[in-house]
This record gives sequence, C-alpha cells and structure tokens, in this order.
Amino acid sequence: MKEPLIVILDACVLIPMPLADTLLRLAAQGLYRPKWSEAIMLEVSRNLRESFGLSEEKVQYREREIRRHFPEAWVGGFDKLIPKMTNHPKDRHVLAAAVQSKAQIIVTYNGKDFPPASLAPYAITALGPSAFLKALYEKSPSSMIETLHRQAAAIGRSMDYLLSRLRINTPAFAELIENEIGHNQS
Repeated sequence: MKEPLIVILDACVLIPMPLADTLLRLAAQGLYRPKWSEAIMLEVSRNLRESFGLSEEKVQYREREIRRHFPEAWVGGFDKLIPKMTNHPKDRHVLAAAVQSKAQIIVTYNGKDFPPASLAPYAITALGPSAFLKALYEKSPSSMIETLHRQAAAIGRSMDYLLSRLRINTPAFAELIENEIGHNQS
C-alpha cells in the first residue's frame, strides 16, 4: 500500500474554521498526513486572538483538540535547517519543517513566499488550498463527498451552507463540488 502524502499545513489555511475543519477531517480519513510546527500553531493562535477576536479559552480549546486528534502531526528539530532555506525569510521555518518531515506539499495561500527554486532541491510543491483539495478529490471523490456530508451534519448545517462557507476560502474547490453534486443528482 502506498504511503499517504505528507503535507505541511501553513498557518493561513488552519485559521479559517470551515477550511481547517475540512482539511483536518480529510486527514483523519487518511487521505494525507498533516504536519505543522509549534511556530505554525503559535501563528494560528495569535491570529485567531488578534485578528478574529477569539477568546483565549476558545483558542486554547481549539489547539488542545488539534493536539488530541493529531499528536503525530507536530514537527520539531528543524531549527538548524532554517538558515539554509532560500524562500521568503518569514516563511523559512515552514519550509524547514517541510524538509524535516519529508513533506511533498506545503498548503498555503502564500505561494509567492515559496518560489519553485527554493522548493525544487527538496522535491516539495506549494499549493493553494483549492488546488490541494481538488487534487484530493481527484484521488478519492467518494471519500471527499462523504467527508463533506459528515462535516455538514456535524455542524448541523446543509451541504449547500458548508459549500457557501468553503467558497469564501476555496472558491474553485467549492465550485467543483457543487458541480459534481449537481451532476450526480440529475
């Protein structure tokens, strides 16, 4: 059996709740192995507090749940690699964590901070979340649709509502799923 893809999730894709929920549910299904670092999670927590006004209690609860469900996702021991990275200085820790964990993909909105020349020596690709989710869909359409249905049910909302929320952060992916569901229902 082929090993699942190892994927670094950058802080920017772990902040929006519907997107983070979808990404983490797909990881729990075994479609890929998520990885992140303490520095990435600190950035997530800081942004949730400062930019989104979440209480400290909610921020800590979210991180505790992520730690509980994904204890194997935490990457460490990459500090010595950071100075060797040639991508944008503010995201060198992300690339170093990817190299340390032998990730094949970094999912981020900040593709410009990960130029191909910086990634090529490590055989790593940077993808936006829509492109990554579309690739997972291509790999396992039925798992993707089932996971989205379970996610909608878990939050007590319709699939249309979930897709409307995902459309904010991953418009191309949401459109693909809307078209697929519409196509399958006809």
